[in-house]
Amino acid sequence: MSPQPPARRVTRALFSVSDKTDLVDFARGLSELGIELVASGGTAGALREAGLEVVDVETLTSSPEMLGGRVKTLHPRVHGGILARRDLPEDQADLAANELRTIDLVVVNLYPFESTVAKPGTTLAEAIEKIDIGGPSMIRSAAKNHAYVGVVVDPSDYAQILRELEENDSCLEESTRSRLALKAFERTSRYDTAIHAYLAGFEGDADSGLPARVEYDLSRSATMRYGENPHQAAALYGNFLDVAEPLHGKELSFNNIVDVQSAISLVSEFDPDDGVVVGILKHNTPCGVGTAANPVEAYRNAYKTDPESPFGGIVACNRPFDLELALEVDKIFTEVLIAPGFSEDALELLKKKKNRRLLHFHPESLDSTELDVKHVAGGLLVQTRDQEMADLANCEVVTQRSPTADELRALAFGWRVVKHVKSNAVVFAGPDRTLAIGGGATSRVDAIHAARSKAERVGLDLQGSVLASDAFFPFPDGLEVAVQAGARAVVQPGGSVRDKEVLEAADRLGIAMIFTGTRHFRH
Repeated sequence: MSPQPPARRVTRALFSVSDKTDLVDFARGLSELGIELVASGGTAGALREAGLEVVDVETLTSSPEMLGGRVKTLHPRVHGGILARRDLPEDQADLAANELRTIDLVVVNLYPFESTVAKPGTTLAEAIEKIDIGGPSMIRSAAKNHAYVGVVVDPSDYAQILRELEENDSCLEESTRSRLALKAFERTSRYDTAIHAYLAGFEGDADSGLPARVEYDLSRSATMRYGENPHQAAALYGNFLDVAEPLHGKELSFNNIVDVQSAISLVSEFDPDDGVVVGILKHNTPCGVGTAANPVEAYRNAYKTDPESPFGGIVACNRPFDLELALEVDKIFTEVLIAPGFSEDALELLKKKKNRRLLHFHPESLDSTELDVKHVAGGLLVQTRDQEMADLANCEVVTQRSPTADELRALAFGWRVVKHVKSNAVVFAGPDRTLAIGGGATSRVDAIHAARSKAERVGLDLQGSVLASDAFFPFPDGLEVAVQAGARAVVQPGGSVRDKEVLEAADRLGIAMIFTGTRHFRH
């Protein structure tokens, strides 16, 4: 058996931090162990102000800071002390010849570039000044030489490192140094990626606002039992669980997360100040959406659209779950419930089913600037998100008859829902709920037939309803079938070469029609 790599005694620590969270307590703990503290600029000032004895970097290097602080740690007396291999005679000879001492612990975090560029109005010059040079250099030196040196880039690690040093005669184990080095390289990689992404934005397509290059650097946040199917491996990366925070139940599956994303997008379409909206989804598409003055009635309205599909589905609400809604939803098996909060009594009831997932939706964590990305062979297909939503009151009525006030309300409701149904998509709706949904069809007339057939099977009357269509009618036939089913008003984008024929059919059939000028395909 090969010998274990030795633990390494820490006798000297170098500090250079922008984020001074818990800095003084950590440095004081090191000092009490007899570890010498070396620090640069403002970090040295903060430690000295706290009553700690500290050696300034410029004293160590015999060189003053220059260029407004741009150059202070880029010096052989810093990097030589970090990079020297303790077991290599040639390195030890170089240290002696140049009167250098080793540095055993490097504590560095970087200028706040990411938070700076995230602030509205940040100029390019301001962003450039927040690009750290010396910090990443010290981190990379220490991480490269982690066989001898510990590197700390995250204040959340301070307590654990101090505890190990206290319990281990001021030594860091090889496993600790290795773990810290990996975290350090991850940090510098993420930092460089952020800088590149920001600067690449200035080289992008000025008309579209899309960057010339797209890069993702996301940490794994969860490992799935399997992917879309049991033979596929899967994991979740990024901060999705900050948006949809798990409160109870089994771990989310791959398909759960896809469905929850669709649910979030759907309910986010409706302002909670305008009323309660509940969506029931299955297989990444709505099977019923309802609105009302209270959550339970909104749920009942949604459920009426399709009483067959909600079993094993997702229920999303744009207002907090109360007990009355919880009691109603509890009557059937559901996979996931998501809302921006749950009352205590609702949560107590819903937690009684141990496998049901409960998620707290945090709309404030959504990033409206995120790009919509799809994988294709050999690359990515990237677009801006579909955040358009026409105000139908300001859209063009293109028929002889205008919609009534109730029809206009129903059209506006259906138009928001059809945006989230897979294309080709249609939604029959009333003012407070969906009545029939047809989606994922290969033709628009097939989508209408499917919705009509489902309504007949569950006993829903479509007479007096309205129809929302995600894209234009290529022929009058789909419109004619919708009117036969009971639709009295239609909203669609318009834009077909046969719009004139469709409008003539609409006037002949006596219905109202609105053109929005905006298509909402969802493939």
